[in-house]
Amino acid sequence: MLRTITLGSCVSVQGIFVKDLADGRVAVKVDDIVYAGTPVRKN
Repeated sequence: MLRTITLGSCVSVQGIFVKDLADGRVAVKVDDIVYAGTPVRKN
């Protein structure tokens, strides 16, 4: 499943969902790199 996260204040990353982290962030994988950030909420 694709998920979108924000890194910092204005950088967004969309990738394959990896896992929910304990602090509320989400990890997504793009190619071989795993990014962790705040999930983008639906309005």
